[in-house]
Amino acid sequence: MKVLFLTPPLKAWDSHGHHLAANQMHAQLAAYIRERKLGEPQVIDSRAEGLDWDGMMKRVRQLKPDMVFVGELLHSTCGAAVIWYFNEGLRLIKEEMPEVKTVAGGLWYSGDWERQMRLNPTIDYIMIGESELTMEDLINNLKHGKKDEREIPGLVSRRKDGAIVVGPHRDLIPDLNALPMPAYDLFPMTKYVGHTYWKPFAELMTSRGCPGKCHFCYEWALYDSRTATKDFTSWRGLKGKRIVDELELLEKEYGITTIVFQDDAFNTDTEAMIEFCEEKIRRGNKIDWVCLGRADQWISQHDILPLMKKAGLFLALTGVEVEDDMTLTKQGKGVTIDQIRKTVQILREQDIGSVGTVLIGLRDDTEAKIKERLRIADEIDPDIFALDYLTPVPNSPDWKYGIKKGWFDPDTIDLKAWDFQHPVVPTDHLTIEEVGRLGAWCMREYYSKPERIFRIMTSNYDEKVKLCVKDFMSNISKWENNSRVAAQK
Repeated sequence: MKVLFLTPPLKAWDSHGHHLAANQMHAQLAAYIRERKLGEPQVIDSRAEGLDWDGMMKRVRQLKPDMVFVGELLHSTCGAAVIWYFNEGLRLIKEEMPEVKTVAGGLWYSGDWERQMRLNPTIDYIMIGESELTMEDLINNLKHGKKDEREIPGLVSRRKDGAIVVGPHRDLIPDLNALPMPAYDLFPMTKYVGHTYWKPFAELMTSRGCPGKCHFCYEWALYDSRTATKDFTSWRGLKGKRIVDELELLEKEYGITTIVFQDDAFNTDTEAMIEFCEEKIRRGNKIDWVCLGRADQWISQHDILPLMKKAGLFLALTGVEVEDDMTLTKQGKGVTIDQIRKTVQILREQDIGSVGTVLIGLRDDTEAKIKERLRIADEIDPDIFALDYLTPVPNSPDWKYGIKKGWFDPDTIDLKAWDFQHPVVPTDHLTIEEVGRLGAWCMREYYSKPERIFRIMTSNYDEKVKLCVKDFMSNISKWENNSRVAAQK
């Protein structure tokens, strides 16, 4: 069976400039299919190869797949907007090649499976949660037909009469180290770039789940709604040596020099972090890296920051998000403003750049609260100010609240604007237009301080930090335009 992993023509977040990497979900699933001898994995990455819709379809015709899979693990591809592109790709293929099995999974689909199946009749199957074992069961069943599809855990399918049916809950994979290395050889690795200037480039996912459960987090839409909270917080990660094995492959086979660990909390396991850093140094791996982490974790690992720096860490992200501890608690963040402030300080002491994410458009946001949020972010002073608009995620508390308030109809929303970089819902006190105006003002205000830019550009930071700041600043006008365009709709 030929299984095609398809990335349609997509664009990255405007704030990230020219930014694209191999789809980690596709790379991991393709490797699993190959290792288990389930079929022949194929890949089309339309955005990396510069293919438009016609070019994509030409390649599909050439490959003649038996199954096409679309899915994502990261919201930073282009938020929920990616679903529109995935659905359109499957529609074009199914209408021209009706015998091809069309399958979707991962982020958004897992949390929104009923609606996605109901509104998109050209999708044959959706895989809820982790897809490796579900994919294996589905392929074997398509080959041998021994099971009722309703018995396959984690699988959403259709009966002959068109009715949507869902199998039982699929348990999580307890040990990710048992999975094969991502199938990077199937991807155009030389074409990937981060923030316009980092290349050769790759993104990695070395863990699943997160210790937190923030109300706004995209991970709500990665898991089965029947066990969402339990699965969401069941963090599992790769061993340090296994991560270095992957970096060695990327460096030696593909010449990768810069990576971003896209795990929501890469430094959750301190013992694994120490093992990773020491092993990476011992082997002489030269890849520079960026990772995301929670403020409480960064502070608890203060003593090993020099080791992380020596092992190649040059930029670290932490969530500022809101303006005070009470609001942090309401959002389920589990950290304090003082911890966030301390995180940026200890990173700067080690000449490690910092990214502070800030969120606006929360349900009780007012103009005064948003302006206070900017003031706090300005005081904390991360080197990169990464602003996101609240975009309700299926399964999340914000999704349920927005529907209850009548802010959107899940059946009719324009997913192409739901990318975290356009305001799409009002607050209890502000219109969408007002949220967009404040967002554009915040972004411009933060980067308008010459003393901040001078500090960064004359610092001892790795040059990649300075280039990333340059890239963010060069895209401020695009951010402002997105804010206004969405508000006018």
